[in-house]
Amino acid sequence: MEKRPLGKTGIELTRLSFGASSLGQEFRTVDLNEALRSVQVAIERGMNFIDTSPFYGRGMSEMLLGRVLPEIPRDNYYLGTKLGRYAGQHFDFSARRVEESVDISLERMKVDYLDIVLCHDLEFVEMSQIVEETIPALRKQQEKGKVRFIGVSGYPMKMFKYILANTAIDVLLTYNHYTLQNDMALELVPICQEKGVGLMNAAPFSARLLTNAPLPAWHKATPKVREVVKRAAEHCAKQGVDIAQLALQFSLANPDFTTCVTGSANPERIAQWVDWSEQPMDEDLLAEVLDILKPIHNWFYIEGRPENNDEPIVE
Repeated sequence: MEKRPLGKTGIELTRLSFGASSLGQEFRTVDLNEALRSVQVAIERGMNFIDTSPFYGRGMSEMLLGRVLPEIPRDNYYLGTKLGRYAGQHFDFSARRVEESVDISLERMKVDYLDIVLCHDLEFVEMSQIVEETIPALRKQQEKGKVRFIGVSGYPMKMFKYILANTAIDVLLTYNHYTLQNDMALELVPICQEKGVGLMNAAPFSARLLTNAPLPAWHKATPKVREVVKRAAEHCAKQGVDIAQLALQFSLANPDFTTCVTGSANPERIAQWVDWSEQPMDEDLLAEVLDILKPIHNWFYIEGRPENNDEPIVE
């Protein structure tokens, strides 16, 4: 699988990576054996980066990874987790919790170090705390050799721009912002390139929006967004293509994003995504779908504190 450099870190990630949120049953109840097998299949099919968080399954994702990672040679993969968000409304980005969180993640996953640690969904807290307390605390963990590279992850573009302008980070993970429907993360490309920050993308399907699967109950897509995407999916189906295939290929195609993180607790789904990644993208179909999606291009929703978000598009 093609590898791309991650900013100035010196490491290269495969353009498709395994997201372990599904191991925490964030979308559905999972079969334990299937969940463990999905990690193995991801590595076997060539992915070299695993992304997780103590928030996923409130520790379940990391615990399950701790069941399977000891069976995989450590130099076969890079491992990233997060800190700061531990439950739906439980956030703690204090320096003390940084050290505790890193140690707990190491213990859960049975590894000696973490390649990447990200501040998770920091748009829910005051940005100045991340700059003045959390990032410096993470740098201390880096000095101790527990963490190789540090950064942030979340949703709003405004929040990312604040962090990039006010502190030094190694990597950044954006989600739902480089998809068929929303390419706002392109705004981050020149900033990250100038600062040498590794830019990673996640959620090419926008939490199932760009698939034929039913949306989770918590999805924030408006009726108009759902209706337009449904038309795009039906157009793809008429051409004999699953819109999810086109969505994945689109998100993988831009080399300015080092990797695209997506996950499933279904090993067959993981294998299907790798197969799709190896097939050529239908450029004509892509143009037609992007045209259908124009009325909702770059629609987004508010996440976290309003002041950490851009002004929403009024429909």
